[in-house]
Amino acid sequence: MSTLRVSLVQQPLVWQDGAANRRRFEELLRPLAGATDLVVLPETFTSGFSMEAERLGEPPGGESSQWLVRLAAALDAVVTGSIITVDAGRYYNRLLWASPQGELRHYDKRHLFRMGREHEHFTSGREAWSVSWRGFRVCPLVCYDLRFPVFSRRRPGLEYDLLLYVANWPAARADAWRQLLRARAIENLAYVVGVNRVGDDGQGVAHSGDSAAIDFRGRTLADAGNVPALLTVALPRSPLDEFREKFPAHLDADRFHLEL
Repeated sequence: MSTLRVSLVQQPLVWQDGAANRRRFEELLRPLAGATDLVVLPETFTSGFSMEAERLGEPPGGESSQWLVRLAAALDAVVTGSIITVDAGRYYNRLLWASPQGELRHYDKRHLFRMGREHEHFTSGREAWSVSWRGFRVCPLVCYDLRFPVFSRRRPGLEYDLLLYVANWPAARADAWRQLLRARAIENLAYVVGVNRVGDDGQGVAHSGDSAAIDFRGRTLADAGNVPALLTVALPRSPLDEFREKFPAHLDADRFHLEL
């Protein structure tokens, strides 16, 4: 039976200090070598959710990108999370997907959080994608994308078994985070993993964590609570396939064209 081991890395972040965050994460994650398939870091894991894009933006292939590739090789696992990136004069909240083989893919956050003025500093991404990894198709998205079910809908052209969200989701809206993760799992007949940070950021915004793994029925498989945590959860493939065969609600889904 194919099983994907996913490690949820729920930690505080050192405000706007990429080197300090990389050191902390590397020390924490090195013992996972050979014991996981996919390591999930929070959104903007090198800086916290800062709008100082001009000062903090790293170029493609920069220090954090190289670090992710080295770490993925050392762990024999994919490592993913988002960082502030400057590319051709534009700034992106860019999720990086680093494989042990040295491949580095990226997804730019589509939905920019206007209440935090993110849309004034960053450029919106375009299409979502999924990637095959150790028997699973995985679709990685970023934080505020969670509120937009049409964009993340499992459909022809965007098939997946695991929908993944990395986040800096404030504690004030923790109830929405928990409910929306469950909704995305149920409506897409897919596993959902959401990884959020904990602690106050440099602007005094509190984050309660609540990182979780949810199965395709909406049941909680793992919950990191509200403290720093590192959890590894096993996601078996055969129960998902069996449930989709017995309850193929996706066959009755509405067809639509998504304008980007």
